[in-house]
Amino acid sequence: MPDDTLIHDPDGGMPRLLEIMRRLRDPDTGCPWDIEQDFASIAPYTIEEAYEVADAITRSDWGELEGELGDLLLQTVYHTQMGSEAGHFTFDSVVRAISDKMVARHPHVFGDESRDKSAEQQTADWEKIKAAERAGKAQTRTLDGVATGLPALTRAVKLQKRAARVGFDWPDTSHVIDKIVEEAGELVEARDTLTQTEVEEEFGDLLFVVANLARHLDIDPETALRATNAKFTRRFEAVEDALKASGKTPADSNLAEMDALWDQVKAAEKML
Repeated sequence: MPDDTLIHDPDGGMPRLLEIMRRLRDPDTGCPWDIEQDFASIAPYTIEEAYEVADAITRSDWGELEGELGDLLLQTVYHTQMGSEAGHFTFDSVVRAISDKMVARHPHVFGDESRDKSAEQQTADWEKIKAAERAGKAQTRTLDGVATGLPALTRAVKLQKRAARVGFDWPDTSHVIDKIVEEAGELVEARDTLTQTEVEEEFGDLLFVVANLARHLDIDPETALRATNAKFTRRFEAVEDALKASGKTPADSNLAEMDALWDQVKAAEKML
């Protein structure tokens, strides 16, 4: 029988979690579901946990955040256990690599560079260091290294930022807004005359330019859209509550009635 002392030690810290994952993945005595997983099957859970961390932060739910950070940490442990089994890397090598990277990217803290510089200069220096790292990986093209697995709006902003560094950018928001109007017109034309595939392409072009406007306005489009989603949910549930008070459901109502209730909810929110 294996020694479970560490497994059941509440003060076991990181070694305890690593041992729990090792045991879960043990091909003879582990959990059948955990044994079957691989990097690809676990990746969606990793993304989901990261979003749940962001959601807890948005709601300022610090008790929930503690649990969500644990779930996200487990994802790292899961991937490093699989990497260790395959001989790719270990938890210790991952920790060493990120620690080395942070030291190298902060010479003004851990080296002999001066800390007496603006946040903008520190950002510029950071990007120079990252560019040198990409060059060391033979990533020499401007857009190399922007992860394809990012949410589409986030990736659009990152691609645009990279292009802007080499001068491929509109000088101000007025040009971006003009482009949004142009792309919206092309989408309407495509809707009326082109195939569904071409309509989808035009819609993508419009979203890409909207993401560019967010970048020029120093707005994270993912954060802005999440906030709008939350607002829509809150207001629609208020409409449902109002209908319920009169013994109705949305299915028993019509657009005109629900739209009137929606306007009432908006007006009430603005008075708070």
